[in-house]
Amino acid sequence: MSHAIGVDVGGTFTDAVLSGPDGRMSVAKCLSTHDDPTDGIVTAVTAVLGRTDPSAVTRVVHATTLATNAVLERRGVRVAYVTTLGFRSAIPLGRYARVEEDRYDLRFDPPAPPVAAEDCFEVPERVNSRGEVLRPLDEAAVVRVGEEIARRGVTAVAVCLLHSYANPSHERRIAEILGALVPTVVISSEVWPELREYERATTTIMSAYVGPVMAGYLRRLTARLAAVGITAPVHVMDSAGGVMSAELAARRAVTTIESGPAAGVLAAAATGHPDVISFDMGGTTAKTCVIRDGTPEITHEFHVGGKGSFGGRRAGTGVPVKTPAIDLAEVGAGGGSVAWVDPAGALRAGPRSAGSEPGPACYGLGGEEPTVTDANLVLGYLDPASFAGGTMPLSRALAEKAVDRHLAGPLGVSRAEAAHAVHEIANASMGSAVHVVTVQRGIDPAGFVMVAFGGAGPMHAARVASRFGISTVVVPAYCGVGSAAGLLSGDLSTDRVLSALDADPGQVFAALATAAARDLGVSPDSPGVSVTRSADMRFTGQAHDLTVPWTDSPTELADRFSARYLQVYGIAQEGPTEIVGYRVRVTQAAARAPRSPATPGPPAPAGLPGAGTAGGGVTRPARRRSAYFPEAGGYVEVPVFTRAGLGEVTGPAIVEDAESTIVVPPGWTARLAEAMSVILTEAAR
Repeated sequence: MSHAIGVDVGGTFTDAVLSGPDGRMSVAKCLSTHDDPTDGIVTAVTAVLGRTDPSAVTRVVHATTLATNAVLERRGVRVAYVTTLGFRSAIPLGRYARVEEDRYDLRFDPPAPPVAAEDCFEVPERVNSRGEVLRPLDEAAVVRVGEEIARRGVTAVAVCLLHSYANPSHERRIAEILGALVPTVVISSEVWPELREYERATTTIMSAYVGPVMAGYLRRLTARLAAVGITAPVHVMDSAGGVMSAELAARRAVTTIESGPAAGVLAAAATGHPDVISFDMGGTTAKTCVIRDGTPEITHEFHVGGKGSFGGRRAGTGVPVKTPAIDLAEVGAGGGSVAWVDPAGALRAGPRSAGSEPGPACYGLGGEEPTVTDANLVLGYLDPASFAGGTMPLSRALAEKAVDRHLAGPLGVSRAEAAHAVHEIANASMGSAVHVVTVQRGIDPAGFVMVAFGGAGPMHAARVASRFGISTVVVPAYCGVGSAAGLLSGDLSTDRVLSALDADPGQVFAALATAAARDLGVSPDSPGVSVTRSADMRFTGQAHDLTVPWTDSPTELADRFSARYLQVYGIAQEGPTEIVGYRVRVTQAAARAPRSPATPGPPAPAGLPGAGTAGGGVTRPARRRSAYFPEAGGYVEVPVFTRAGLGEVTGPAIVEDAESTIVVPPGWTARLAEAMSVILTEAAR
């Protein structure tokens, strides 16, 4: 019988989830191996398989931060850039928005461009915005450029010509010529044919930059899985929450930059609550996203590699990438975030993370600096013996030593006060991410439910929610491996886009759907295949556009645009509109295990403390331990429950999973609900 595996590689832990034919799940966590992530993946997969025959696995879905890390750590391949004569300086000039710490720096140096000025080339040619050739391509010049690129030892080329979205013939011919001289050639008309030359160019450059790295990684991963007996196809989650084949992910690596965070948002959306703020706190970062009517917000441009961008939300703080992505705000606040005292004597936490190597001090792997995890252990929120399902015992003595030496001593406060301050600073940092996706957009977060997951999320969720008047927090089953579980709910899908003015919508949509279906190896008319169409619209004369669902009725389309404009900008504006682009998403529904009618929602995870029947108001604490709650006067003895033993309890209390811990502060109530989720509710203030 068939099984499916979801694998999420994070900055600290690699999580694996095995789903059987009956829908039951098993989970495993292990430390990520940054030198070669496939080592950690094989360890996690082997652990989660247990006695299951590897040949019974028919699907592997993977979320990876490989593309993101390649950009952030500058570990991609050297790229040459080729463009239209007269435009080679666009990339070296670039754009940059100074963030807070740079704003008044008189000695400020802008970040290095994605391609060095000396590796930018131009060729004589010109096409206008309607695709008309104004100047033929000088092929002899292309040959000379290719020979110079090869002489320099550059192995990847990004080609972005002016208005190539309207007529890609020159780009395609350049690819033919350069392909005989350079191993990798990427052209913008294949990557993302949209208007706005700079953004299209940077998207193409990022694809060439990380593509060879991703291709090599996926080849190694496929081979490593085959060595343990798993020959099932490997699929990779894209930034918009869809899933693509490993072959397509290698060709369109730029679409996987937000792969891991997207999976967690799908897990939050699967809880069934219509209006949700997903809150995912792992070992390195915390991510938030708004889900309305069960659908995550999608952006069509984000920025990577910058500072202060909250995961790509602030234009000019990184390299713009124009591909669909779940609209996340991200901060450097995770369990491994290092706490430190700055030269002015102020306590800070993050964004630097201890990761998995050397890890927090309490891991006993060589780390000596205190982290958020160390602070939570000192506060009594974590059980040293049950962390990560008991596979990694923690050392409270090492955590206390790190807090005393680096925080409490320099600050002149008690150990508990220092640890609690770290906990609160992490909450404030994560609250800023929630603020970005809600308040800054005119959204009142108090009307939403917060869904918390990740290894550290349930420890902090209630405190973060309380800052915004959010009175309900849902902690689903498998919360500690939420992203890995979310992978199994993703459908095979891919996107295509084309900027076109005064085009026939029917012809454009048909061509885009055919191309997208070809990427998936299906037909648009095949059973189980759906095609979603949308359009980029703007008021005539304006520069920026909004994406709205397509309809063949011009009046209804204009009404949808007006409603979206009001939602985004808060202005009810009227006037003539125009369509500037067309988008298609082709989806093939993935096969899923059937659910038992007697067990609504996801089944209980096999082998976890929560496995059992939900409900039953009897509350059976497994034990008690001392934990720090300032509202209760400091350290107090609190009950500690497993999910199976939880009926309903008022905080302070702690609920422990095999791979995560839920902190119930005073004033909050926790109860076990359907599908083994825990619902936290704050009393009216």
